[in-house]
This record gives sequence, structure tokens and C-alpha cells, in this order.
Amino acid sequence: MTDSTLAIIVLAAGQGTRMKSRTPKLLHPLGGLPVVSHVLATAGALDAAHVLAVVRHERERLVEVIERDLPGTVIVDQDDIPGTGRAVELAVEALPADFDGDVLVINGDVPLLNADTLGNLIEHHRRQPVSATILSAILPDATGYGRIIRTADDALDQIVEQKDATPEQLAATEINAGVYLFRAPALREQLGKLGVDNAQGEKYLTDVIHLMRTSGDDVIAVPVSDAWIAEGINDRVQLSTAAWRLNQIVLRRWQLAGVTIQDPSSTWIDVQAKLAPDVTILPGTQILGATVIAEGATVGPDSTILDCEIGEHATVKRTDATLAVIGAGASVGPFAYLRPNTRLGVDGKIGTFVETKNSSIGDGSKVPHLSYVGDATVGEGSNIGAGTIFANYDGVNKHASEIGSHVRTGSHNVFVAPIRIGDGAYTGAGTVVRKSVPAGSLAINVAPQRNLEGWVSTHRPGSEAAQAAEAASPREASETSANTTEG
Repeated sequence: MTDSTLAIIVLAAGQGTRMKSRTPKLLHPLGGLPVVSHVLATAGALDAAHVLAVVRHERERLVEVIERDLPGTVIVDQDDIPGTGRAVELAVEALPADFDGDVLVINGDVPLLNADTLGNLIEHHRRQPVSATILSAILPDATGYGRIIRTADDALDQIVEQKDATPEQLAATEINAGVYLFRAPALREQLGKLGVDNAQGEKYLTDVIHLMRTSGDDVIAVPVSDAWIAEGINDRVQLSTAAWRLNQIVLRRWQLAGVTIQDPSSTWIDVQAKLAPDVTILPGTQILGATVIAEGATVGPDSTILDCEIGEHATVKRTDATLAVIGAGASVGPFAYLRPNTRLGVDGKIGTFVETKNSSIGDGSKVPHLSYVGDATVGEGSNIGAGTIFANYDGVNKHASEIGSHVRTGSHNVFVAPIRIGDGAYTGAGTVVRKSVPAGSLAINVAPQRNLEGWVSTHRPGSEAAQAAEAASPREASETSANTTEG
């Protein structure tokens, strides 16, 4: 049900210079999604009547993500007046003039802030006769954060930014988490009074709290249960810390859902991945993107799986796979490389040091080892011999190969596309197949072996090879004579 009395403002206009990156801070990946996407998911879960996002730096890139992840979000452009106070002022102006509910303000760089925490904050706020409720946190080291300053009787007095704080105020360990919940009429009244009389020359949203307190309005600060929930991301150290915490949350959720994760310290699972009960994840494995793993499958160790589908009871060992579909009961690896649009059928096999790309390998078919399969279709129950290469590129264009069902190909084959090998056909070892092979046929290259006797002694006289050959000659002559006699 939509909460008609709730509006959410997402602050996403900051430049994020401490990331030292060409990528906007809010678009850095975290658990497989941009940082801001986590905040948008939380906002969406609250079912607010209005969601507004304030943007400025790298506007177009941010808007693309915002509109994709939370359609219907109202985009508000921050002008040349800096500060979070100005951002909220512009967003409130974009709300319907008659909106008199609650306005929740959250930062786009606080990705671990969840809907349960905010839901509890909203409930607490609505039970109190207050104009504003802010979320705070207790940190052992509050450096860099605005401080919550309380009165002698523990009531909220003011919020002081780090650069404006006195030494005594800097000693405070309760910080402003950057999450505010305002009654809309009181917020509108105070926003118009904001000035830029501070070290940064900005309109601070925290000054709204001070103005409310000065006007006699009641404001409360509610500490979050775990401080890390409200921690923002300003640099890559904080990004990696948030990634670790998020991963621990994801791993625990899957473990409680029946997934065996043998070594959580070396396992990473993105938030969009889906795993069924009785899946086993072995050490050193990354399950990335929108990967889906069916019941009973085993993945790892030392595997990276991105946007793949893995069927029931399949085994994927020491494999790098992207956009691949692996059938039920199939076996992949070790040391396999599955590139996009690889499809392996039920009970199929892609073995050791095999690379595949844009290929379909049918049910029960096997590519056991040391092969490259590109732009190919392999039918059911076929076996591709060791060291086989599908030569799919002529230097200009890619061409396809088709291998039928129940085909047996010899070791060290080269299939020069485009070709078709019919059902039940065989190919001899070392064959270069340039023409299609009819069903049930044997394809071989007719090139009789020639032995040029004495070549080493003639062309490499005095070498170790020549000396070894000369020493072996009497023995070989004797063995040849004995074989002839026995024959």
C-alpha cells in the first residue's frame, strides 16, 4: 500500500572527489549494483507517495540508473547554490504544494541503510509530537562526521559539522547519520531562513535543525542499533568495508536458506544472485550478477560465475563463466573458460582447459579437454576429441560449424568453418576437416607417413641426437632381424 503521507528525497548531487575516480561515487559497484541502486531499492520498499532525487554532477549517468531502478522518481537538478539544505529546498519545491505529510531525507551514498531501520524511524517519529527526527550513530572514531550535540538533560541541542566544530564538540562520538524525517509544514517554514554563514559557504540541512530548535520546535535524535548501517561511502576504503559487510549479510541469508558455503571468508555473492537449497559453494568462488543456481549444484573451488544459469546437481570446478547456461547434471572444469552464449546440455561435459563461445553443446555431449569450441552447435551424445579447434574466423568474418549427434571426433582435429559433420560420423586423429562429412562417414586426411632414414646423421652430424642415433643403430638392426626371423 502506498503511504500517501510520505515523501522521500534522495540526495545524489555530490561530486565524490575523495573517490579519486572518473566514475561518480554513487555509480561505483557494490555487491553487483551501483551504490545508489541500494539506496533506491530501500526507498522503493517504503512505498512512499513521492520519491525525488536531487542530482548535479554526472547528471545524465546518474539519471539513467535512477530511472531504471526506481521508475517514477522525480529528478530535481541542484543549482549553483551549494549544500544539502539547498538540495532539499529544491526538492520540497517540486512536491505538490498541498503535501503536508512527512519528508524523509536520505543520502545516496549510504547503501546499507535498510527499509526496516527506516520503517522503525518513521513509526517512532509519528508517535512523537515533534517537527523532526534524525537518525544518529555512536562511533568510536567520529572524524569526518557532523556531531550530535546534546543538552545536559540529553535532549538534542544542535548538529555541528566537522569543520565548524569546537575542540569540545569534536570530542562527541554521536554523529549525524544524514537521515532526517521532517513534518513538511515545519520544514518549509525553516528552509526559507537558511543562510551560508559557515566555513564552506553552503546551505546546510543541519541548520534547519538549529532553526527548529531556536523556534521552539521539538527535534529528537534516535541512535541506530548498529552504527555501520548508517555509514556513508566517501572513499575506496569505505567502499571496500561496505562491500565486505554487505557480502556477510548476503552469505548469511543464503546459509540460513539452506546453502552450504564452505568458506565465507573467500566467497562473494552478489545481491541479485539466486541460489536454491542444497547448493554447495566451495572456497575462492564469486557468484556475480544475476546468476541462478539450481538445487544440489556444486560450484567451486576457485570459480568466477557471472550472469549464468546452473542446473540441478551440476558441478562447476575452477571455472570462469559469463552468460552461460549449464544443464542439470553437467560437469564443467577444472580450468574451463565459458564465454557468453555457451549452452551445455543435460549431463554434458566441458572439461579441462576448454574454451567455449557462442556454442551449444547438446545433452550428454562432451568436450573433455584442451579444445576451443566457437560458433558451433554440437548434437546429443557426441564426443569431441582432445586438442580440437573450431576454426571459426577467416580473418574477416565468423562462421558456424554444426556437429551432429553421436559423433566421435579424433584427437587434434581442426574444423574449418563453415562445415557440418553428420550424425554418427567419425573423424580420424590429426584430421583437418575442410568439407562437410556425411552421416556415418569417417573423415581422414590421406597423407602417408614417410620416414627419411639417416636424416639426423646427415643434417645434424656430431650432435647429441646423431650420437644417440648411431649408438642405437646396431641394437635396432638386431631387433629388426629378430622380428623378421620370428615372423
